[in-house]
Amino acid sequence: MHEECGVFGIFSRSGGAGIAHACYYGLFALQHRGQESCGIAVNNDAEITCLKDMGLVGEVFTPESLDKLTGSIAIGHVRYSTTGASTKENAQPLVTHYVKGTISIAHNGNLTNCNTLRKELEDNGAIFQTTVDSEVIAYMVAGERSKSESIEEAVENVMKRIEGGYALLVMSPRKLIAARDPYGLKPLVMGKLNGDTVFASETCALAACGAKFLRDVNPGEIVIADEDGVKFIQTTPRRKAGCIFEYIYFSRPDSIIDGISVYESRIKAGKLLYEQYPVDADIVIGVPESGLDAALGYSQASGIPYVKGFVKNNYIGRTFIKPSQAQRADAVRIKLNPIESAVKGKRVVMTDDSIVRGTTIANIVKMLRQAGALEVHVRISSPPFLYPCFYGTDVPSREKLIACKYTIPEICDIIGADSLGYLDVNSLPQMLGLEGDAPKCYCDACFTGDYPNSDTGIDLLEGGGEDLEK
Repeated sequence: MHEECGVFGIFSRSGGAGIAHACYYGLFALQHRGQESCGIAVNNDAEITCLKDMGLVGEVFTPESLDKLTGSIAIGHVRYSTTGASTKENAQPLVTHYVKGTISIAHNGNLTNCNTLRKELEDNGAIFQTTVDSEVIAYMVAGERSKSESIEEAVENVMKRIEGGYALLVMSPRKLIAARDPYGLKPLVMGKLNGDTVFASETCALAACGAKFLRDVNPGEIVIADEDGVKFIQTTPRRKAGCIFEYIYFSRPDSIIDGISVYESRIKAGKLLYEQYPVDADIVIGVPESGLDAALGYSQASGIPYVKGFVKNNYIGRTFIKPSQAQRADAVRIKLNPIESAVKGKRVVMTDDSIVRGTTIANIVKMLRQAGALEVHVRISSPPFLYPCFYGTDVPSREKLIACKYTIPEICDIIGADSLGYLDVNSLPQMLGLEGDAPKCYCDACFTGDYPNSDTGIDLLEGGGEDLEK
């Protein structure tokens, strides 16, 4: 597992410094997807200039630096690492020079057969400068381009060999290529900005730069933007399986992923939690940010007043995507503070999006007790994590998942809550607003072990995601 990131790209016939500024606004809107590093690469008449560094978008870029990034094509990236190295070398976009010129790549996701492909490339003489699987893709595209008629044909050939989840942007001297994995595991949308073609991980990034949403890039689809317009190549899609965690946690609530509102999904999750785990209480509060909408839904269904229970320090990143457990624990203490006057003497229902290791939520429950809460009833807007994710979401190995080691009553005791309820896995279709017998169109492998590119999931768990059967 490597990273969960955000990508943004724009092709402009007019060019200039404006595309770098549009890219900046798009990345700023995607900052929630990664706060470790960021970068923008701009193509100016086949000459690629890339600015990237560790830190937040607002820290890495200045108005002066953006003004220097002029060109007709730009791609941007925000990243966080999990077990991978946290270094500037691993920041994206990646720029690769090869026999036919230069390409730049920005990638969100994880290749499940990355190690095999990397070893194959190394055996053929490739020397890697990073530890990210995006560089594997870059090498493969460059290799295929040397024997293909076009960059899009090279990308199509590479997609036949890579497995896993990805939203990919490839910038060549004349074209901007967007590609989404055949399962649609990672989100990717396209829009228009004054005639320019824009791609982004989420619709909120389109809105941030003033672009109009056109549609989602389809699973297995390649979209080519160049001087002649926009073209489409539809490779063979597989069972549609968008990551369920986009709706539960990762995406911003104002985004719409594959036609489904993230905000409405979280509201519905809260309502379902009340139906499944009602309780007598005085107030409902949510853990910022992704727990807030579920709290509102719980309040609407129960009639229990929704109040603001925490003050969040907006100048610290999300605890779930901190690279180490020590950093996550430190972040919780300075990130949230209960509002004592709101919770003191109250029976509190507290909603949060998930429990992974259990340490974060235990600290939050403890803070509520110290602030005077009489009771703390925890409601989680996702089912228990029982399996790791091999597609780029930071769900660790099973031995680190608290739900793999303890029963729900035991977890309740461990985190210090008066009661604990997880969203029923069978109600995920209702959360997404899927009607009746609508086919399953999401990946819930972290809850069920039902990996989309595996019949049983056994090969994933035993092989660490390597060499999966199609």
